[in-house]
Amino acid sequence: MRIFIDAMGGDFAPQAPVEGTIEALRRYPNIEVVLAGVIPEIEKYLVDCDDVRSRITLLDAPEVITNDESPVMGVRRKTNSATVKGMLALREKEADGFVSAGSTGAVLAGGMFRLGRIPGIERPALAPLMPNGKGHFLLIDCGANVDCKPEYLVQFGVMGDAYMQGVMGIDNPRIGLVNIGAESEKGNALVKATYPLMETAPYNFVGNVEARDITNDVADVLVTDGFCGNLILKFMEGMAGTLMGIIKNEIMGDFQSKIGGLLAKPAFRRVKKLMDYTEVGGAPLLGVQGSVVKAHGSSNAHAFSCAIGQVIKMIDGKVVEAIEKGVEKIAPAQSE
Repeated sequence: MRIFIDAMGGDFAPQAPVEGTIEALRRYPNIEVVLAGVIPEIEKYLVDCDDVRSRITLLDAPEVITNDESPVMGVRRKTNSATVKGMLALREKEADGFVSAGSTGAVLAGGMFRLGRIPGIERPALAPLMPNGKGHFLLIDCGANVDCKPEYLVQFGVMGDAYMQGVMGIDNPRIGLVNIGAESEKGNALVKATYPLMETAPYNFVGNVEARDITNDVADVLVTDGFCGNLILKFMEGMAGTLMGIIKNEIMGDFQSKIGGLLAKPAFRRVKKLMDYTEVGGAPLLGVQGSVVKAHGSSNAHAFSCAIGQVIKMIDGKVVEAIEKGVEKIAPAQSE
């Protein structure tokens, strides 16, 4: 298995991507990687890795698409960037997966215009795994498609269903539609038009899911447009940080609380790990013709290693092939 790595993307590049890649190579002995970026900068961090060095290929990609430029123009003009070269490598079957912590817009644009969409998928979507107390649910879309049509959301359900089966090993995942009420007649025009389409889609649709139930393990996949999905994602990230801060302050408030906190420290550590995005790694870009994972921009080495692990599971789980089959099933219904 050959994984293409953008070594220059992210807040801590190239150190975090390179060190995370080395960690992943030691964890997964059956993979090899292409590290693309500014080679002299990459080589600074290829130390003490003789045990895996033979499985690393360096590729010169001196151009970097930043967060401050137009993603589409960056993908068009900077053909010597790791993002463009990685997507082309996937398209030409020279790589099996691609991981980047760089510009989200560039990864999305590269996936659409350099790699290409799966036939029948109108809009690729970003889908992070989020904690729900018992495990994780998939939130799709989280920001790639701010404005959506009903058929996009139906396709998001197909993509989420394929991912949760192939990567998370969940048989017959529950697919829910984010809405302001559980009743089918509730919501705006988009979700009202989407509901009956999802009822007849080839997956286990469990109906509308209100915001208060998002983390109550009522669905394995939550489908929404990118605007609402991004609000949910950012709110959950902020709330997690706020709650952990409140708990810490209250524990340190008096002597008795400090003693209780000391006894409960192992439990708090487990909670923190469950809420930690670094353990998940990143968000898959679903709907393109290859296995692509967008790692968090602030990923450290361990988070980047987990992102590589995520793309490996996508490849092993044949997620792209499963999405293709799912789209074929809904195509006749959408054309009627």
